[in-house]
Amino acid sequence: MRVHLIAVGLIFAGSLAHAANGIDVKRGVDSTVYGNCVPSLVVENKSAETIDYLQVDVVVALGNGQERTVELKSAYREGVLYPISPGGKATLKQHLDTSVALGAPCADVKARRVVRTICEATGGKACASSVSVQP
Repeated sequence: MRVHLIAVGLIFAGSLAHAANGIDVKRGVDSTVYGNCVPSLVVENKSAETIDYLQVDVVVALGNGQERTVELKSAYREGVLYPISPGGKATLKQHLDTSVALGAPCADVKARRVVRTICEATGGKACASSVSVQP
């Protein structure tokens, strides 16, 4: 009986550890800048590694049928990094000084989908943890 309890305990602890790992990205608060919708995403780093850079490219479908790609970034690619430490949170933003504005108000956004994710850990290597995105 004791062996069964230990086995159940190990399985339970393993499933909790698995659920706690990874990088969760969820939809943040949209803002409006000069009439243009500026989406954002919120990152929660549940992994054991520090994230130096995270970028999620989101295709936004507009009410008129057009689609636009928006790059949401944790920092400027060639600039100062803002590391996201284990257990930390950060906001991915569109850098309007280096990208084209969406060209539509937030009310015109009808759907979003992720097309690319770039995650770099310390030293410029790819993140070992999985990245889960819900745009």
